Amino acid sequence: LGCDLVLVTGAAGQIAYSLLYSIAKGDVFGKDQPLVLLLLDITPMLPVLEGVVMELQDCALPLLREVIPTDKVDVAFKDLDAAILVGSMPRREGMERKDLLKANVAIFKSQGEALDKYAKKTVKVLVVGNPANTNCLIAAKSAPSIPKENFSCLTRLDHNRACFQVALRCGISANSVKNMIIWGNHSSTQYPDIHHCKVNVQGKDVTAFDAVKDDAWLKGEFISTVQQRGAAVIKARKLSSAMSAAKAICDHMRDIWTGTTEGEFFSMGVYSTGNPYGVPEDLIYSFPVSIKDKTWKIVDGLAINDFSRAKMDATAAELVEERDTAVSFLGV
Repeated sequence: LGCDLVLVTGAAGQIAYSLLYSIAKGDVFGKDQPLVLLLLDITPMLPVLEGVVMELQDCALPLLREVIPTDKVDVAFKDLDAAILVGSMPRREGMERKDLLKANVAIFKSQGEALDKYAKKTVKVLVVGNPANTNCLIAAKSAPSIPKENFSCLTRLDHNRACFQVALRCGISANSVKNMIIWGNHSSTQYPDIHHCKVNVQGKDVTAFDAVKDDAWLKGEFISTVQQRGAAVIKARKLSSAMSAAKAICDHMRDIWTGTTEGEFFSMGVYSTGNPYGVPEDLIYSFPVSIKDKTWKIVDGLAINDFSRAKMDATAAELVEERDTAVSFLGV
């Protein structure tokens, strides 16, 4: 097997620190797939990055053929098979959302251009850095020679959070909850939808409503808990979710590489144009998807009630506004 070239940006940061070992060990791209890891960060972080490289070397992992730390995009993006874009401008105290968007548009425009210029046209790009949906859209728009379908953003963390909340409520393991959906933006407007969930209780698949037996919780506190979970972690740890974000990144990329099981779907932020759910075109919006041969397909034919429709529309409206603001900075 030839090596897969995998880039992680923001590689000196805390999400990457939780992520790199799992990738290098073979948990994501395959147990026998040799890897070259490219680690990109800003110049002042290079000394820290050297420490990360030393640790990866000291893990003595058989699949890890080479680790290349760099602050140069032409090195980082060359011939990539996968790009995991974790690095972004974090929101500082008192920063306007618009200023945050502007800073990130500059970052993801240049990374999109680098993908366009240097990476394989088959590269799969996962955007994690927030605002992830809009950053992903900007990167995709800045890489016109790479198909839009090759870009996705991370909502698997929200998906995993939602599955666990239902499992906890029912006193079962998290893998007994299948076909959760996160619709929309990776923000507090996201809609965690349990209407199509299958919950395995004592060997039998039932709906989330039948398993939980508390509709008020499912339509209220459950949704707000998942929407606000990131903020709750920051409040408690004084740092954003890293371990759980890294685990979700691994789940997301592994599903792209190995495909999903027949009849099961997961949430990811993908290009909305041509979607069957009346979501506005030209957004990166989280949908339920199934994956085969490294290609995702939005799961079609799911019934959407009025409760769901309103929430799906609200998060879409936020994304349209974010997109329009971000695109206005693209020409600047």
